[in-house]
Amino acid sequence: MLVGSVCMSHSPLLDKIRAAEETEKAFNDALDTVRDKVAALEPDLVIMFYPDHVNGFFYRLMPSFCVGIEGESLGDYGSAAGKLTLPVPVAEDLAQSIVDQGVDTAVSYKIAVDHGAVQPLELLSERHEMPPFIPVFVNSAAAPRPTFDRVRALGRAVGKWAAARPERILVMGSGGLSHDPPVPALATANPQVREMLIEGREMTFQQRFARTNRVLGEGVKAREGKSELLPLDPEWDKGLLDAFMAGNLTTLDQMPDDVLTRTGGRGGHEVRTWFAALACLQEAGEYEGTVEYYEPVDAWLTGMGVFTAVPKAAAQ
Repeated sequence: MLVGSVCMSHSPLLDKIRAAEETEKAFNDALDTVRDKVAALEPDLVIMFYPDHVNGFFYRLMPSFCVGIEGESLGDYGSAAGKLTLPVPVAEDLAQSIVDQGVDTAVSYKIAVDHGAVQPLELLSERHEMPPFIPVFVNSAAAPRPTFDRVRALGRAVGKWAAARPERILVMGSGGLSHDPPVPALATANPQVREMLIEGREMTFQQRFARTNRVLGEGVKAREGKSELLPLDPEWDKGLLDAFMAGNLTTLDQMPDDVLTRTGGRGGHEVRTWFAALACLQEAGEYEGTVEYYEPVDAWLTGMGVFTAVPKAAAQ
């Protein structure tokens, strides 16, 4: 059964670049509230809709969706690294159900997840242990991306499966809101970077160190108002949060991807995971949503949002 949803932004800079003291306090207070809410829901299983940052999926083979059956956490930006302990038979059943419902998804018995999947779980488990999770990849970084209609179809398929399961299932969406991280694009990459985007060869220590420092440097520049990245867009972010509060999951259907990139930034596409998670939850009926936190945090290069929802029937 579906018990609720948590959708939240992530940022590799959370514990590396200091934001204003009041910003950090408000964000941490919101996380405390969400941790307690999740604990009260007593979930047995988490379905994590997450994006990848060209760390685990590459143009050698780029699916729109992929259910992780077995795999590992890469440990980028200080997130926990190592073999994932996933509920294999349950994940296999989920993948088969998605396909049976007419939504094509890949499966991986060697999925490699990055901070986009792991950081939210780490943040919410500081006071209460989180249950096992199944990672469901939604391609948000590499064109061509799935349409929002197909993202909702994925969410509904997972929701129908979850509604019939005996476990108490929490659904999570990780990513967004507006942000424009310095990630390379295939169309403009030099030959060396292009090969890496396609082949995905394991980075050397020096390469990963340089990549991390490049992002850290942009966080410092943004905090000082010197970054040349696309600025955060609070108006766009709040429009999305208002739509999620109203249960409107079609709000971006008419926005072409290139316009979304120019508005919400290259990382704004990650909001697909929120649409998937909330479409999933809607299979339990209308939901009651709460914006637990929102602030555009330049130091973290992200419009930071935290949104929770529970089925209205359970909230009454």
